[in-house]
Amino acid sequence: MKKLLLLVVLLALAAGGYYYYRNLKQGPSGALVSAAAAVQTHDMAMFEKYVDVSSVTSHLVDDVAQQSSALTSLMPGGSLMMGGAMRLLKPALAKAAHQEVQRYVETGSLEAAAAAAPKRMVSVSLTGLANKIVSPDSEFKGIKYTREEGDNAFVGLEVTQPKYDTTMVVEVKMRRLGDHWQMTQITNSAELLRGVARLEKKRLLN
Repeated sequence: MKKLLLLVVLLALAAGGYYYYRNLKQGPSGALVSAAAAVQTHDMAMFEKYVDVSSVTSHLVDDVAQQSSALTSLMPGGSLMMGGAMRLLKPALAKAAHQEVQRYVETGSLEAAAAAAPKRMVSVSLTGLANKIVSPDSEFKGIKYTREEGDNAFVGLEVTQPKYDTTMVVEVKMRRLGDHWQMTQITNSAELLRGVARLEKKRLLN
């Protein structure tokens, strides 16, 4: 993998600056704002308070592994996902993902994050895929919805995608940990990949 930023969310928040919802400071949305702030200050310990990096990367590897056709159309090397190669390498890929996220938070540089990743036979950049969904030109429009279900919550983050003249909603799952919330999963990553693959195909045909 060249680079990995597990948080499509993070790119979304950073792209347009992050919004501080004062009335939601202690809630799920406030936790995401705090995670984004931790990236701004390069505070990995604070970041991990609000983001379970291991959980998010593990779920992402599973989701991406199921999207062979989307990977093939979105990035070189995507076809290598055929045959479950990514699942076989899941522990190593998840570990590498964690290293890349840490390097990104500490430096704020995607290039530095890429350099932290070991070169492997299956070369898939989850950060590259994230950039397909939330590009550097994207802007964070706001929180589309927040749904709490006991000690779990689901937050929809709406971001623009100027390349395709549309918007997308990135849904993240949060869990309550005592006095704060922590992100554990991007629940619709597979759907987002398929959607971007369709938009990219349409753009190329036009």
